[in-house]
Amino acid sequence: MRHTAGLTLDDVAHVAALVAGATVVVTVLGSAIRTVVLPRGVSVRLGRAVFITLRLVLKLLIRPSSSYERRDRILANYAPLSLLALLTSWLVITLAAFTAIDWGLGVHRLRHAFTLSGSSMLTLGFSGPPDLPTTIGAFTEAGIGLLLLALLITFLPTIYAAFQERERMVAKFSVRAGIPPTAAAVLMRLHALDRLDYRSQLWIEWEEWFLAVEQTHTMFPALPFFRSPSPELSWVTAGGAALDAAALSASCLDLPRDPGAELCIRAGYLALRRIAKLFRLPYNPDPRPDDPIAVTRHEFDQVYDNMAMAGVPLKADRDRCWADFAGWRVNYDTVLIRLATLTEAPPAPWSSDRGLVSGHRLTFIERIRQ
Repeated sequence: MRHTAGLTLDDVAHVAALVAGATVVVTVLGSAIRTVVLPRGVSVRLGRAVFITLRLVLKLLIRPSSSYERRDRILANYAPLSLLALLTSWLVITLAAFTAIDWGLGVHRLRHAFTLSGSSMLTLGFSGPPDLPTTIGAFTEAGIGLLLLALLITFLPTIYAAFQERERMVAKFSVRAGIPPTAAAVLMRLHALDRLDYRSQLWIEWEEWFLAVEQTHTMFPALPFFRSPSPELSWVTAGGAALDAAALSASCLDLPRDPGAELCIRAGYLALRRIAKLFRLPYNPDPRPDDPIAVTRHEFDQVYDNMAMAGVPLKADRDRCWADFAGWRVNYDTVLIRLATLTEAPPAPWSSDRGLVSGHRLTFIERIRQ
């Protein structure tokens, strides 16, 4: 047996296993705390690796020729499975780390160390620790295992409460904006009901919704990938239609200025930008009002004509209306399209349908490489 500075190679290996195992345990605990407890959106490497790996696995089940309905059915499982996979990865890595720790503390044979680690984590008690150090390790591992389970148990109700609140507004908006939601439909329907004055309340509701979505979707990075109960709806396309409706209202309606629409747009693009930043989606934080947008002038003119035919009071200077609309839209244009692509939102005008037209679309593989 070779000796190194009074230590055998076995001693060095045991110490290295002990240090490595303890380091991994601390890393897992840090990942769990940043994911579940920390009230701030941060990118956690372990969680990111789990989400990307599972996404790639699910993408293998989707053929290029698959219909949207099939893609939606498969991707609806993505976020729930990712949370379970994240918990499983925490537990499995902790199990392996304490196996190394127990072996480093002197439990002979790796199999016995694994058995002791599994018995401790699952609190089965069929394998007892042989001495005080391993007993402390067993207690610590059991506590960590229970902590991880408790974190997930308390984590899920919070996520689903935020999900239900988000989807309530999405479903409510579909009554006004149609399926898929369109900005012009909102204003034309309000005009038909002689309730264009209600739009001020609508902008307040959406401003509050954007503030809530920004908070919850940056705190819980899995939440943006939870798909709506109805396959035709999405929080991204609904939010985009609401922003476009506010932009059309602020730029085109021949009515007294409504500051609520402008505040709604600001709340919306700030929320979308902060969510996009969490997922490292590139965008220009300070665009010029005359920068190009994904909506074309021809598309805008069609919407303008449709609203005019419906009797919506519009400003006569169409060129000025287009310039003002584009100046508002440029603030959220890129992040809206990239979030629609990231979440694979259902087809909707001026948001999830823009990829092939404007070149904004990023494939998932391209996202991973960034």
